[in-house]
Amino acid sequence: MIFSACKFSTEKRLNTQQSEIINRDLDRIKEIGKLRVVIDYNSTNYFIYKGKPMGYQLELLQELCNYLSLKLEVSVSNDMGKNYEDLNKGVIDLIATNLAITKERDNEISFTEPHCFTRQVLIQRKYEVNNNDGQNKVFNEIIRNQLELAGKTIYVQNQSAYYYRLKNLANEIGDSINVIEIPDYEAEQLIGLVAAGEIDYTVCDENLALVNQNFYPNLDIETAISFPQKIGWAVRKNAPQLLDIINNWLISFRKSARYNIIYKKYFLNKRSIHIIDSGFNSLKGGQVSIYDDIIKNESSQFEWDWRLIAALIYQESRFIPTAESWAGAQGLMQLMPETANLFGVQNVNSPKENIRGGIKFLKWLDKRMQPRIEDPSERIKFVLASYNVGIGHVLDAMSLAEKNGKNPKIWENNVDYYLLHKSNPEFFNDPVVKFGYCRGEEPYQYVKEILERYEHYKNVMNQ
Repeated sequence: MIFSACKFSTEKRLNTQQSEIINRDLDRIKEIGKLRVVIDYNSTNYFIYKGKPMGYQLELLQELCNYLSLKLEVSVSNDMGKNYEDLNKGVIDLIATNLAITKERDNEISFTEPHCFTRQVLIQRKYEVNNNDGQNKVFNEIIRNQLELAGKTIYVQNQSAYYYRLKNLANEIGDSINVIEIPDYEAEQLIGLVAAGEIDYTVCDENLALVNQNFYPNLDIETAISFPQKIGWAVRKNAPQLLDIINNWLISFRKSARYNIIYKKYFLNKRSIHIIDSGFNSLKGGQVSIYDDIIKNESSQFEWDWRLIAALIYQESRFIPTAESWAGAQGLMQLMPETANLFGVQNVNSPKENIRGGIKFLKWLDKRMQPRIEDPSERIKFVLASYNVGIGHVLDAMSLAEKNGKNPKIWENNVDYYLLHKSNPEFFNDPVVKFGYCRGEEPYQYVKEILERYEHYKNVMNQ
């Protein structure tokens, strides 16, 4: 009986926890402090350029989370079936991909107000190239009438609005269209397959097609297969508070100058094409910076992920090897002269020497923090803060946290609070403080921004 009672109690607790996850609405999201969003990885919505996370959807989401005072937690998935499943299971709170607002999924999800309007277009090749120099072109017959799609095979993203539109179009033209759904492929990847001649047709939104046509000149995107459609996001059916606040924000934000800047930046500004087609774009070149190989090699001597080191270097110097701060810090990892000397750096402008010296400094800090912070993932935050402001100020913040009943081994909402406020006389004059005044806003933001950038790097860059 005791065993049965315990089992019942455990099951009841688990069911309650699961119910809370699935039924999470705005009040619970605000309590946790973060909005968990899935986004698709392509040249307009989300990518990394020269170490900086960018994208139309990403910038909209950042504006939304600033408005809601929430942390943005981004994950990447091009599998729409999984995205819908994760949304309804409570794994994520919002699907922020280009969703055409249709009735097909009205019973499963709630669409937001549209953030833009576009139409679906057929992607096809204008010509084939029969020699290596690209001069001998054989032009194809282009489909202009939707009736000509009868019997054609068209590849689309799995469980996307493109699939449902083509099925409806088949009924409208009174003939069959062979529609093949491709799991784990996003619309832009399918565009690349058409351009390369691996498939003949796909469908995507016109605004995305216009961007891709700039670097796939053999594509034709002029044949529309839908009327203009509303493009929005999706939340769970049982999250009406979240839906309402996003809708009110979207209606207002879409009228703002800031929205126009974001939209034009990614869809209408042809000068941005070099960003998409750059070797320093995670989509095209697969690099964060030209120093990736050095960072990987040097960080192999340290247990930290090279992408975390790269996120730190971006924060310090934006990958500019000759960068110098007002305080005299130099190079990619902004080493002070005494630090450079201590760790054997003779030429601070040498990327390899500077990175090696910076990593040695990180190892030195990590070794001194290890007896105090056993958890490696938690210790990273203390080491990053120490790298920025000095280990003494971090130790002071730990002492303040312990004195005031907080956990001195936990960074967020514990030690970070006291470092942030160490410019306040109430804190820097406390008897437990040994290193005095500190402008705590800088290291506080430093740790936060590096860890956020690191999560973006993990989303799009391989280990």
